[in-house]
Amino acid sequence: MGRTSRPVFAAAMGLSLAAGSAGATVRFPTLKPEEMTPAQRQVADAIMAGPRKSMGGPFNAWLRSPATADKLQQMGEQIRFHSSLPPRLNEFAILMTARAWDADYEWYAHYPLALKAGLEPKVAADLAKGGRPRAMRPDEAAVYDFMSELRGTHRVSDPTYAATQKLLGDQGVIDLVALSGYYDLVSMTLNTAQVLPPEPGALPLPPLSGKERKP
Repeated sequence: MGRTSRPVFAAAMGLSLAAGSAGATVRFPTLKPEEMTPAQRQVADAIMAGPRKSMGGPFNAWLRSPATADKLQQMGEQIRFHSSLPPRLNEFAILMTARAWDADYEWYAHYPLALKAGLEPKVAADLAKGGRPRAMRPDEAAVYDFMSELRGTHRVSDPTYAATQKLLGDQGVIDLVALSGYYDLVSMTLNTAQVLPPEPGALPLPPLSGKERKP
């Protein structure tokens, strides 16, 4: 496995450090390359050599358990970059997860990716406010209803399943469930580690009515 150059590697790690600032306690200080165990460095190198090329988000925290981190980063690469879902639906579902968990960093990281993939800004804006987005395309509405029902009731009704399966197929349904579970885990990690955006992003997640959250 090739070595990532130290300046590039350090810069990528620096994003995680910056994200943990802004007044929040840094629960998992950013690991410098020289502080990593061989197992941790191997996982970090694998992440940096892959399509993400960044140790931002949950990865710095996950390195505390390198064997688990390696399995999770492999699963994340599959779900994000090799899903049967179109990127627009993939990113929309990730934003739904960020909203469900009040995961500011996840929204910060994936909001521009969702727009780049073709999601309308007004759909993301409605979602950020906690409402059912207006003017969704049929496939976006199917994803929204499926994920909302699964999260809200822990089940999926026959009509909701049939509508989603018709649009996405069997593989798409399973890929959507896998995405939901994986980004739930990402969100839980980000919130536990108190990882915050390094800078204000577009459409920051406002606190929803009746919910108060602290950094």
